[in-house]
Amino acid sequence: MATRLKRQLTDRQIKNAKPDAAKPYRLTDGEGLFLEVTPTGSKIWRMRARINNKQVLLTIGKYPAVQLASARKDCEEAHTLIQQGLDPRLVKKEKRDQLAAAAANTFENLAREWHENKLTGWKEKTASDIIHRLEREVFPAIGRIPISEVTHKQIIALLRTIESRGAFEIAKRTKANISRVFSYAVQVGAANRNPVADLVDVLKPAPKRHFNAIKPDELPDLLRAFDSNQARLFPVTRIAFNLLMLLFMRTSELIEAEWSEIDLGKGVWIIPWQRMKMGKRKINPDMTDHRIDLPEQAIALLKELHQFTGHRKYLFPSQRDPNDKPMSNGAILMVLKRLGYRGRMTGHGFRTLAVTALEEQGFRREVLDKLLAHKERNQVQAAYFRPEFQQERKQVLQAWADYIDTLRSRNHSRLLKAA
Repeated sequence: MATRLKRQLTDRQIKNAKPDAAKPYRLTDGEGLFLEVTPTGSKIWRMRARINNKQVLLTIGKYPAVQLASARKDCEEAHTLIQQGLDPRLVKKEKRDQLAAAAANTFENLAREWHENKLTGWKEKTASDIIHRLEREVFPAIGRIPISEVTHKQIIALLRTIESRGAFEIAKRTKANISRVFSYAVQVGAANRNPVADLVDVLKPAPKRHFNAIKPDELPDLLRAFDSNQARLFPVTRIAFNLLMLLFMRTSELIEAEWSEIDLGKGVWIIPWQRMKMGKRKINPDMTDHRIDLPEQAIALLKELHQFTGHRKYLFPSQRDPNDKPMSNGAILMVLKRLGYRGRMTGHGFRTLAVTALEEQGFRREVLDKLLAHKERNQVQAAYFRPEFQQERKQVLQAWADYIDTLRSRNHSRLLKAA
């Protein structure tokens, strides 16, 4: 590098330099650096250099945006690059391109691009839920940051914010979606790695969810409230509520049921494994159909129901779209709300209620678990869960239905005595 000239420019000289109306002139600083003052008054830093044995003129920037110290530093860096065999103009252009790419490849831009590419494979509700969650939870925190610059700490911070609201499931889903966006970014070359892959233990385990359920000694009051309101209920809804009490299946397994699953002559209901909770798992689904040997009371209810909906696909068709959709999942909750049990009881709560009462009456937990369609985790023990339980399961369901009838009879007797 050439030795810097002793006589260099000063800040005062640069500030006081006046334009020449006739032509531009130069104020030399040394090492090829000079300030060009144009007739219009613009002051531009340039430098002379030799690249590939050719004399070239490089533009550094305008004064006062680029001050003297910065111009000298840029000049020195340019000389260093030339000594390394690089062209400062190409290096500068590459940096500009990188900055432009970073500005274009923000997390939000990549996330929306990923979302757009997935639309054809998603249901409309799924696509809407995902983009809404990203817009609400993620974009405000890291949306404007180039995706390659998003850090572990930033991701953890936004997940912690969601957790602080007690929204553990949303935090889990948000983390999964962030990971998918990063995976997409890696595939299209906008990021080098997926940092979410390292965040294995950052989320707190979600507390176990317990569905609201009344205690067995509260069942007579629920039956009394329900029976006194049955006349006000739509017949199909009334039957659905009664069947849920008798069979204590999952609400979705009841309301999504199709008439093709039921053999009223044999008194058997076979729920296809695809509709069961364990059958819907993406990994290692349980492909075992669930058999329910119906108690007499349930058969009577289904025969009554057949008069209303037997010509339809579903046992409990939607009132708005009876040919294609089943009853809303909230129908049972609406009944409970009307009975004054909002926050105290749910459709799923009948499972807890029935099992608690039946255990108190001495029925085996292994049989009850099979009625609940719980999968046995112990594979050795699971080998013994075979059709020999079928008769016992049938007896349990009949005993439970008879018990409910007994409670109703007692309620009726009390009403007669009170009268």
